[in-house]
Amino acid sequence: MNGDLDVDMSRGDFNPSFYLGRLKDDEFESRSLCDDDSFDAMSGDENKQEQRPNKKKKKRTRYHRHTSYQIQELESFFKVCPHPNEKQRLELGKKLTLESKQIKFWFQNRRTQMKTQLERHENVILRQENEKLRLENSFLKESMRGSLCIDCGGAVIPGEVSFEQHQLRIENAKLKDELDRICALANRFIGGSISLEQPSNGGNGSQHLPIGNGFSGGTSLMLMDLTMEAMDELLKLAELDNPLWSSKSEKEAIVRPACTREIGLVLINSVALVDSLMETNKWAEIFECIVAVASTVEVISNGSDGSRNGSLQLMQAEFQVMSPLVPIRQKKFLRYCKQHGDGLWAVVDVSYDINRENEHLKSYGGSKRFPSGCIIQDIGNGCSKVTWIEHLEYEESHIHSLYQPLFGSSVGLGATKWLATLQRQCESFTNLLSSQDHTGLSLAGTKSILKLAQRMKVNFYSGITASSVHKWEKLNAENVGQDTRILTRKSLEPSGIVLSAATSLWLPVTQQRLFEFLCDGKCRNQWDILSNGASMETTLLVPKGQREGSCVSLLRAAGKDQNESSMLILQETWNDASGALVVYAPVDIPSMNVVMSGGDSAYVALLPSGFSILPDGSSLSDQINTNGGLVNQESKGCLLTVGFQILVNSLPSAKLNVESVETVNNLIACTIHKIRAALRIPA
Repeated sequence: MNGDLDVDMSRGDFNPSFYLGRLKDDEFESRSLCDDDSFDAMSGDENKQEQRPNKKKKKRTRYHRHTSYQIQELESFFKVCPHPNEKQRLELGKKLTLESKQIKFWFQNRRTQMKTQLERHENVILRQENEKLRLENSFLKESMRGSLCIDCGGAVIPGEVSFEQHQLRIENAKLKDELDRICALANRFIGGSISLEQPSNGGNGSQHLPIGNGFSGGTSLMLMDLTMEAMDELLKLAELDNPLWSSKSEKEAIVRPACTREIGLVLINSVALVDSLMETNKWAEIFECIVAVASTVEVISNGSDGSRNGSLQLMQAEFQVMSPLVPIRQKKFLRYCKQHGDGLWAVVDVSYDINRENEHLKSYGGSKRFPSGCIIQDIGNGCSKVTWIEHLEYEESHIHSLYQPLFGSSVGLGATKWLATLQRQCESFTNLLSSQDHTGLSLAGTKSILKLAQRMKVNFYSGITASSVHKWEKLNAENVGQDTRILTRKSLEPSGIVLSAATSLWLPVTQQRLFEFLCDGKCRNQWDILSNGASMETTLLVPKGQREGSCVSLLRAAGKDQNESSMLILQETWNDASGALVVYAPVDIPSMNVVMSGGDSAYVALLPSGFSILPDGSSLSDQINTNGGLVNQESKGCLLTVGFQILVNSLPSAKLNVESVETVNNLIACTIHKIRAALRIPA
């Protein structure tokens, strides 16, 4: 056995119980020699040796001493994994030119040595505690001598104490009560036996609550209490048989509650979904059309037992609706995750306000998110049953009149919107991993083109909602409609000044009908000026799920070969209960050849344009389903948002002129007019 265990026993964060739990399995494992010959040396039979006196005695076994490099590598691996499996032992042996048995014996001996040292350390601690108790007992006995009761003058048990000692005992009692209260709440918060003592006394298997350093103990306790109440409310809302929807607030006529619930199957297992919800970047990527940007402000609890159970974090995000008429909502909220059984998880969000006395909606930007989230239940085959609940309250005065019916439904920012988005994204990811790919591209090529389409969508969303993804500046221009917003930003790729224009309007046509029209390549020339009067044909189609119209595609003018035009149209489309999207951008053929071969797509310049379609919510206001959500009946009309981005000058330092603004404004007006004419909708 080479090398000593490098453990600093004086550190306050050292926890012997962590290693002892792993080392109990090795309690009866023998300390073994490193060479195979050692077995013969240790198992020799004396009688047999006496019967063979003429044979020479075996030479004494030579022990194999590992080199410094071997010991260093073994020690490094031991810190990460004290119990390597057969495959890991083989890989280590190959790397260090040792046999698998030698690796196995080294780790056995290492664990045995660590166990011995940890037990020795525990004995020292117990002796110290015993001595402390003995001295405390002696002190109490001394204090009891000659003590008199104030009332009767007789002997009393507690003994005489000074005023300072009396005050200290009172303070200690208060601290003990506070500690007990924290432990009781922590036990409920992450489960198991929680102790807030120093880790050196952790040999009894107790856990330690990981509290973030950004909050005081009292604040952390308050946040834990708040999230526990939110979790209880979420579970109650999930179990209610009655519909959650109520059309008017009992408090004020101008304040509208929106509490919706939706249940559906999702192609992802519970653990993977919980990880995606608790990791800010993954969460924002999944709900890209709802969450513009997000970040974790503070991790208050990391959970327990290496899982997300009991994880609590403070987050902030920008929530968006695809329209320039609906402002971005910046929210700070707490997110708490708890496991309620085998394959059963719940994740809840609640608005964060450290000063909870101020409950007016104005302090929350006109809307407040009450306990909302999802309950996730594994159903096998990599699928989960998800119950999504959204509970909002908002002031109607903060919502554009065109979008008030939508916010009064489950589609605006309600449960239907969240669950449908989650289902679509998980289906897309599952489709990417499946082997049924008939695009002719390699997996690297498929991922590259999907990554490019993802960047195109995010840029399009940012130009519509003015999120902080890009540093947009609002431009107040004359001769621009009241519902049209003009934004500008400096761009590096493409280099220059980018002008974005977007507007929203209501059309008396269903979401499905409008989506089919915009996706029909034969009708493209009826509204798209990039088609130059020609219909469009698909040269490449990458499906993103089983839903019709959910795909990324490359388009080019029909009847023209590759030599006649060097320009293609990259387009992504999807359509579900949450709405529909058609976003596209012109791309050059050489760049796309690099992307489709698996090359880096970050250098492809994109100026996205397109359409976001939402149901108007008019026919959803009074139809409630048995799940407490709203029946997904198709509206007679829809809300169409049109957005264009154009490069008005290739010099980033250039200034905009009136002609550029008029160009993009006329482009929007002309496109809307052509769509109305093609669908025979009167102006």
